[in-house]
Amino acid sequence: MAFAIGFCSCSKQEKPLKFAIASDFHAPDVPDGEERVASFIEAAKREQVDFIIELGDFCRLDSASQVYRDLWNDFKGDKYHVIGNHDMDSYTPEEYVKGMDMPGRYYSFDKGDFHFIVMDGNNLYDGKEYRHYAKANYYVDPSMRAFVDPEQLDWLRQDLAATDKKCVLFSHQGIELFMNNGETVRQVLENENSRCGYKKVVLAFSGHTHSNYTKEINGITYMQINSASYVWIDKPTQTEKRYPAEINQRYSLLKYSITYDKPLYAIVTLTQEGADVKGIQANFLPPTPQDLQIGDSIDGYPLVSVIEDAKITF
Repeated sequence: MAFAIGFCSCSKQEKPLKFAIASDFHAPDVPDGEERVASFIEAAKREQVDFIIELGDFCRLDSASQVYRDLWNDFKGDKYHVIGNHDMDSYTPEEYVKGMDMPGRYYSFDKGDFHFIVMDGNNLYDGKEYRHYAKANYYVDPSMRAFVDPEQLDWLRQDLAATDKKCVLFSHQGIELFMNNGETVRQVLENENSRCGYKKVVLAFSGHTHSNYTKEINGITYMQINSASYVWIDKPTQTEKRYPAEINQRYSLLKYSITYDKPLYAIVTLTQEGADVKGIQANFLPPTPQDLQIGDSIDGYPLVSVIEDAKITF
């Protein structure tokens, strides 16, 4: 077995690389999903980004969701999707990959002096076998969910070894906290940095928890990208004070959620020296978490209506 051992070198980037990132639109499930997707695409065009990416739980493949896919495809540059758990509520991974015109459930691509890796953490593991989420089969014990399968881990090792570029990862579930075998994934990343003798893997973005934070583990920065639309509270949130009855009846998700008054997304600029993340500050549509006396976190994740600006040094 031959690996490209000689690929551990740094090259000087001629110009910054810029992309727009969003997560968890759940566009068909909120009353202003179309406007939220449109706002993201408009910002990407305005900022003249090199590509756009969403981190999963975007929209369905049915005709009612065509409007969101059309808005997405209105961006003429390169665009990428990550599979989210709710993308598997009605479909198999093969159906979703084909319907969203993805190269695979996990894949990688190069832009400028950076190598980008899209991961798929939507696997079940019962201690014996791995099975991909499909048609809502993942509503089981949480300890059996959110795994990266061994085949993908082998691919990841080879993919990392085959590039000399700095590497940035995207996944739906967070590698740093949420994935049940996140420690194993992180070890693959850290082993590659050790093998090369420099920081090749620099940054990983994820969504899923509808929260926002930045965490560094063993030299690699992990950033949680908040939902573009809302936070899931998992109990009634007095949404009858937030929307009229016909809206609440049409969008059942709202009963247990608090929406943001504007879409959240970020513009990320990469150089060899680091990442400059420009986010959005929104407000909760009242009644707010403070009004409801919920506190400042949900399941240990910050309860916030923001993607904070961040400067990350490589």
